[in-house]
Amino acid sequence: MSDDAASSKVLDVCDAVRALASAALEVGGEVRGRLTEIDPGRLVLEDADTRLVCLCEPALEVPGAACPGDLVAAQITGLEAGNPRVGALRRIAAGKLRTLSAGGEHARRLGRRMRARALAQRFIRRHFDDQGFVEVDTPVRVPAPGLDLHVDALLAHEGWLITSPEHHMKRLLVAGLPRIYQIAHASRAEELGPLHQPEFLLLEWYRAYAGMAEVMEDTEALIVGVVEQVHRLVGLEPALDGVRYRGRRYDLSRPFLRISVRDAFRRFAGVEDLPRLARQDEDRYFDLLVDRVEPALAALGRPVFLHGYPISQASLARPDPADPETAERFELYWAGVELCNGFGELNDAPEQRRRYLQATSQRAARGMPVYPLDEQFLAALEEGMPPAGGNALGLDRLLMLALDEADLDAVVPFPVSRPE
Repeated sequence: MSDDAASSKVLDVCDAVRALASAALEVGGEVRGRLTEIDPGRLVLEDADTRLVCLCEPALEVPGAACPGDLVAAQITGLEAGNPRVGALRRIAAGKLRTLSAGGEHARRLGRRMRARALAQRFIRRHFDDQGFVEVDTPVRVPAPGLDLHVDALLAHEGWLITSPEHHMKRLLVAGLPRIYQIAHASRAEELGPLHQPEFLLLEWYRAYAGMAEVMEDTEALIVGVVEQVHRLVGLEPALDGVRYRGRRYDLSRPFLRISVRDAFRRFAGVEDLPRLARQDEDRYFDLLVDRVEPALAALGRPVFLHGYPISQASLARPDPADPETAERFELYWAGVELCNGFGELNDAPEQRRRYLQATSQRAARGMPVYPLDEQFLAALEEGMPPAGGNALGLDRLLMLALDEADLDAVVPFPVSRPE
């Protein structure tokens, strides 16, 4: 192609820009497209209709990182005086070409999720660091994932993904670290749902020479602090006595409510002999918990610690010294959503082995996967684990509640999609 022909082609393209600019001015004046060329004083975009648009505005500021392939937009403000062939284009703000890589609604939501998660984790680390805790990290793939009767692990090459970092963290208690915490990615083989993703973010911590009361106080401080941080992020003035979730108000003033499992089943489900029910008819126990107790807890309008579970429902918790049929276990419910699972930790090695062997038999009888015993964990208990309290708190669920979302998909950065 001759130079004259090339110049004529550029002028023809700029004529097209002028026509496009005139039309765009009538509806708001923005041109969008993908950069295909960047030259001094000249940009070429391919718009949605595959038209090549030559932006011939010498004063246009182009981001230094811009390169061919970027999605961009520029605002048409009029035609350049004295040059009818050239559209005068500028960015909406600061006179720059606007990149679209972070401008979509999906991208904005993703950015908000990540900022909320970062704020929450920053607050959590500060809370524990100020109290002399040590942040630890432990393996995510293990040869023995634990034997909780109601939790299935995801198989990984020659092992399983952790359902919780509990075993390794308790080995660190034995090793002489009395206050530890971890923000871990855990995985479980369970059905997808509004409250369930196969991978989730878990905060787990342990206090040696402490019990459930101290760990409950930790939990209250963490819940309140994370909610305040997230509310400030989204422009809400923290008002803990009236936190909204799904159209209802919840009072997050401390201390939270505390109700024993036995009292809750008596009040809300009419059950008098809870230990017997849990031993003899576990399916009925869970049906009543889900259908009667949890909705009643949500109706109280406050976060509630449900504590003192039947010993059959707490494989890693020590028995209550005052009631051997009851375990030192608690869960926190807010708006009917279970947020955490905490224990006065069992440190009796023979009893822990007995419970694990019992769970192995029960899993086999039900046709469930059977996992190896974690002999290294049991050996650590034999060495002597100090009395301790611990808790595992689901951070994704907490952020869902703090951001007033109905589904984990709205707060997990890259959720596994559920089938239509």
